[in-house]
Amino acid sequence: MKRMAVAAVAVLAGALATTVSPAAVAAPEPSADLLAAMQRDLGLNAQQAADRLRQESAAAVLQHVAKGFAGDEFGGAWFDASIGKLVVGVTDVAKADRLRRLGAEPRTVAHKASDLDSAKARLDAEKAPAEVTGWYVDTRANAVTITVKRGQAGAAKSLVDKVGALAKVVETDEAPRVLKDIRGGDAYYINNAGRCSVGFAVQGGFVSAGHCGSPGDTVAGVDKTALGTFQQSSFPGNDYSWVKANSNWTATAKVNHYGGADVVVSGHTESAVGASICRSGSTTGWHCGEVQAKSQTVNYQEGSVSGLTRTNVCAEPGDSGGSWVSGTQAQGVTSGGSGDCTSGGTTYFQPVNEILSAYNLTLVTG
Repeated sequence: MKRMAVAAVAVLAGALATTVSPAAVAAPEPSADLLAAMQRDLGLNAQQAADRLRQESAAAVLQHVAKGFAGDEFGGAWFDASIGKLVVGVTDVAKADRLRRLGAEPRTVAHKASDLDSAKARLDAEKAPAEVTGWYVDTRANAVTITVKRGQAGAAKSLVDKVGALAKVVETDEAPRVLKDIRGGDAYYINNAGRCSVGFAVQGGFVSAGHCGSPGDTVAGVDKTALGTFQQSSFPGNDYSWVKANSNWTATAKVNHYGGADVVVSGHTESAVGASICRSGSTTGWHCGEVQAKSQTVNYQEGSVSGLTRTNVCAEPGDSGGSWVSGTQAQGVTSGGSGDCTSGGTTYFQPVNEILSAYNLTLVTG
């Protein structure tokens, strides 16, 4: 790769008149979905979105050529959307004119990119105080930026001392956290003891079976970290509940297919008797069958539950609360049944529409 870049530099630098322009870069036509997302999130119209993609393609090619040309004096590169060009930092002003003729916008900077990378690597080897939220090579600022919680700039002193003049401390209100998905069919743990399965994500959390937990019971997610708390629960009589999630977890429209691509739930239209239906659960994974009857009353040892849907799909303990779907339509959450997934069985689910109505919840769809 390095030899190729050097060869390209030799050709381009020798000609001096050659530039890498958006028109010179062949790229596949962007999809309508991509253009629509750029318009929505970047505030562009369709033409601006298409133009930006072409400019960015040219910049992606040029950055490797420019880095090879700048050599040890390379100070980093970034795309500047306001001018539609690649900006290249360089510590040797003598190279500015040639970089410009290559199609880049040169900028003289104080620090070499290699020095910034080395400084950042030194910080990676340190144990940072909790008040420090992160650090990175800030190409535009030509510095190693260290972010700290607002009002805690002094906490970065030990890190600043490691990199000296290359450091830039920025206070922030951001509090980085691991983002985790709530996904139907995944396991969750109740009071660090029992295990059930997520039914479907709703705004603010998820629904599951009522026999899995009572209001106030704590819930840990599939990774056994804190997820939330049972808010409401009904069993027997009904068999449904909902869990309010904490801010570390994001509600998604996904259902775990266990071995296949996640199913993305698009709605909650109830299927007919005789329709095919599939179930996701954390003990036995993904199994399918047919809807046999609706509004069945099941007399469990703990008491009877009415309004359940009967199926010929198998399930086992731990699958309770898990997702039932017909196509991409949410149907319900696992209640109970008989048999197992070796010999087969009968399993009942609590219809999801009743749960949404009872607790005034909104299903997350995609």
